[in-house]
Amino acid sequence: MANHFSALKRVRQDEKRTEYNRQSKSRLRHQIRAMRRALTSKDAKAAAELLPATFSLIDRSAKIGIIKKNTAARYKSKLHLRVKTLATA
Repeated sequence: MANHFSALKRVRQDEKRTEYNRQSKSRLRHQIRAMRRALTSKDAKAAAELLPATFSLIDRSAKIGIIKKNTAARYKSKLHLRVKTLATA
């Protein structure tokens, strides 16, 4: 267990950061899940409305390090492809 004041402060900061990261990751997963639900229900209008918000959240998550840059690009690519196929169908 930490005994120094600086080590105790670091423990407190880590707890705050961990909670923030957990909430951010959860928010990202919920947004992607909502987007996938709209796609599987074949609701092109809802999917098109959710797309900008989802992309924004994916980009912000990649920027702050919740997910990696290539993972963000992969998510965006797959979702955009599915939205385009749904819109043309």
